[in-house]
Amino acid sequence: MGFPSDIAADGNQGVTTLRVSRFSSRSDLFPRLVVMQKSINARHFAVIRVGGSGAVNKRKLNCELENFGANNVAITRQLIETYGDQMLSHIELSMLPLVWNGREDGQIAEAAEIGTLTVRLKGRELPFSGIAFPVRLGAIGNGFILFAAPYLDLSGDAVLDLHGKCCQVMTDLLSLDDRRQNTSEALSEREIACLQLAGDGRISEEIAENLGLSVHTVNAYLGSATDKLDAVNRIQAIAKAIRLGFIS
Repeated sequence: MGFPSDIAADGNQGVTTLRVSRFSSRSDLFPRLVVMQKSINARHFAVIRVGGSGAVNKRKLNCELENFGANNVAITRQLIETYGDQMLSHIELSMLPLVWNGREDGQIAEAAEIGTLTVRLKGRELPFSGIAFPVRLGAIGNGFILFAAPYLDLSGDAVLDLHGKCCQVMTDLLSLDDRRQNTSEALSEREIACLQLAGDGRISEEIAENLGLSVHTVNAYLGSATDKLDAVNRIQAIAKAIRLGFIS
């Protein structure tokens, strides 16, 4: 049974290919990641990139995209503090996904095929179980995409399929970063996600359901994005965001 390459791979032949990004903005990644999350009955996802250079002890993990909700900062910080050193060491040596069990009844299924395709992290210190897929694209493109839930029951085929999709998402994210590096406006990922869906004709309630947020939070993101873009209303903000390349 083959395993996904550092970038993307044909599941049967193991041939590494770099596919052209189909995403025009980071907001496009949220629905894709939610679909991936739901495919394994996970509750949350996070995209974590490796920052810094040189020795492992000089590098750090930064969370760039996530849907943990109101407690996202505390949860992602706890995750990085608990397993960050192990994750940084692991990505230098192996492309096998990392799994961990949470406290209390949280666990990853102990299927034999999962044991041969993954590496188990030490400790049971988080309130959820999870699986983190390493991706190596060189320098700023290295990182993990993880999925978390109280309980995860994964087949070997599901692990392989999801790892390949994670590699493609990270490739698209890196491509988007390259295209946006000269953009002056500093919108947050959530503001961009809300603007994109609003531009697609979604009302606040639909955006909230799609991104797992409250309607109040969605309106707050759209309001702050409108202010940052120096727009008079949501419609003008969407038009400006399209011109600047944040959304399509």
